[in-house]
Amino acid sequence: MNKTVYIIGHKNPDTDAVVSAVGYARLKNLLGFENYKAARAGHLNPQTSYIFEKFGVQRPEYIPDLIPKVKYFMQYNVETVTEDVSIWESIARMEKSENRVMPVVDKDGKYLSLLHYSGFARGVLTILNPEKKHRFSTNINLIQKTLNAQPIIIAGDAEKNMKASIHVASSSVETFKKRLEAHSSEDIVVIASDREDIHRMCIEHKVKLLITTSNCVIGKELRELAEKNGVSVIVSPYSTAPTSMLIAYSSPVGSMGDVEIKTVHINDTVSKIKDILKDAHCKYLPVVDDENKVIGMISEHDLMKEPNIEVILVDHNELGQAVEGVEHYVIQEVVDHHRIGAIPTKNPITFINRPVGSTSTQIAGLYKENKIPIPADIAPLLLCGILSDTLILQSATTTDVDREMAEYLSNITDLDIKELGNEILIAGSNVSGRNAGELVRQDLKEYTEGKLVYTVSQIEVGSTKEVLSRKADFISELEIERRSRKALFSCLLVTDITALSSIFLIASEPKFEELITFPKQEEHAYYLQGVVSRKKQLIPLITETVVNYSK
Repeated sequence: MNKTVYIIGHKNPDTDAVVSAVGYARLKNLLGFENYKAARAGHLNPQTSYIFEKFGVQRPEYIPDLIPKVKYFMQYNVETVTEDVSIWESIARMEKSENRVMPVVDKDGKYLSLLHYSGFARGVLTILNPEKKHRFSTNINLIQKTLNAQPIIIAGDAEKNMKASIHVASSSVETFKKRLEAHSSEDIVVIASDREDIHRMCIEHKVKLLITTSNCVIGKELRELAEKNGVSVIVSPYSTAPTSMLIAYSSPVGSMGDVEIKTVHINDTVSKIKDILKDAHCKYLPVVDDENKVIGMISEHDLMKEPNIEVILVDHNELGQAVEGVEHYVIQEVVDHHRIGAIPTKNPITFINRPVGSTSTQIAGLYKENKIPIPADIAPLLLCGILSDTLILQSATTTDVDREMAEYLSNITDLDIKELGNEILIAGSNVSGRNAGELVRQDLKEYTEGKLVYTVSQIEVGSTKEVLSRKADFISELEIERRSRKALFSCLLVTDITALSSIFLIASEPKFEELITFPKQEEHAYYLQGVVSRKKQLIPLITETVVNYSK
């Protein structure tokens, strides 16, 4: 199975992060790599939701975390066997499988038990134990298939299960007659050779099934009597001894599977299943879905292999901003436009990072570099990504490359830059009725400077008045975020898209806030004239303050 490569943006993704992932995944697909798939590490904000709905594009898969799970290591397309198949046939199938185990399921594919050699051996020894009188579940159809026997007479329902009482006719006629009479109330199955007197006795006693061995066929008279008495007759190609042994394998596999083997779910974490796997006799566990249907297997050996996914990061390159658990996987590439942070990789990777206004500019450029036309449904998304991240090309981060690419995308989509830009900014700027906590976490990024951690959120509004009127709620949510991360501070940049300026709200250690030199508007609130970019304007300023604090 080919590895799935998820192309994914940062936690709490903005429009640029999501559309970049979608655009780059499509480019990879067009280059012939079908296993590349767009994903997102958070819910879509109102602006991004509006864009995907406007252009009728499917949202990328939501992956809340990449903590190692069963689905990233398991074996897919595992063969199963239904409970009514004979042990003989099931073992033959299991021999051909890599795992030498096989899940037993019902007719709907729901898990019942696991067939493995140690469990199978215990079951067969129970049947063959000469010290115990044992009746086992089977039916005439299973016996006939297991023995490769020639059916002569099949009376009644051959697939109806019975508790078979097996008898080998090796004694004298009188002794065997007493045995039949002693078991008359049971479903008797007799294995006989070419003794016509035994054949007649079995038919007259109306046994359930008569099995003649070594290809011995009963005569016409006995055949007519068997039909009259409702006795089924089949002919085994084997002699009596192998026929007697083989018949034990005609029991349906449902009676032989190990019901003590626990199942695991596809979304269970690896840490959760390790102890369960350790306790399993065969070191294999069936993987089931929410309906208890078998969708795969996982073993101790599988956990030692590389996972079946890898990742490409877009619009970020710092571990603190990446989806949780990403460090467990191979990172193939990074495509970004922010400062370079610390993200260790196992191998050398492709790292594309240019000082442009948006990652969407980078992705559109990669289409050009690879001489691949930008698809009609992708071009509008990339244009929105550029306009969103550069505030319609007005942000301090905007470069000539962004302007040229936006113009190019505008021409091929026949979308007006200013009209579309205003439309999407308005879609994302309405904060009325929205929870302060939701807004703080909508576009939150975590940064590290030495041993210090801090978070910076950003929202865009048509006016800062409502946010200031609800300042206490926002400061409270910032404080919750700060304490939960043991951060130096958590702040919110509230950008006025009409005035191209921002309000800066902060919850921090008191000693740190004393170092802030921004013009103070209210307690814990500062006015930043002309500051609209978190990346290029705010982060350099705030980082300098953090460095001074740590000295």
